[in-house]
Amino acid sequence: MRLKKRYVVLAALVGAVAAISTVALATTNPANAPTGTHLQSGTIGCSVNSSSLVTCNTFELAGVGNSNATGSLVATYSATVDCTNNGGKLVPVKSTAQTAPTTTGSLSPKNGKLIVPSLNSGPVPTDAQFEAAATCPNGNWTKSLAGGSVTLSSFTYTLTFAGFSAPYITITGP
Repeated sequence: MRLKKRYVVLAALVGAVAAISTVALATTNPANAPTGTHLQSGTIGCSVNSSSLVTCNTFELAGVGNSNATGSLVATYSATVDCTNNGGKLVPVKSTAQTAPTTTGSLSPKNGKLIVPSLNSGPVPTDAQFEAAATCPNGNWTKSLAGGSVTLSSFTYTLTFAGFSAPYITITGP
């Protein structure tokens, strides 16, 4: 029983730390952008809120000429799904669900400037999505999501200019 209490305290501590908003900063690769590309306004970065939603800032780049670009955000969430047999035996199974990638679509510059809109990861996958992705040892077992087990595993934000093979901006987290 004492060990169980320690796990409960540990889970509460992890949850409290995860509730704090975190910020991920960008790395840029000037070789993957038109010569002279630079930040005109805003802040390039992404943050994760207490609900594990990822939001990447809006910003403006200048010096891009007539080069189109596309921004993309992919977030992956994981959770523990419990499988229970008719006798009450419980087996935890790891389940990963990836949200659909979010994209800005093709962004066109105006007067050599490119406004990049904010992107967010959208809603966290539902319990049903995690349960559908999990496989129990026996098809007759009942699946249920372990409370508080949904976490943001990772995210990647990129901004890639047309005609370049790699991103100019990359942000990863958490």
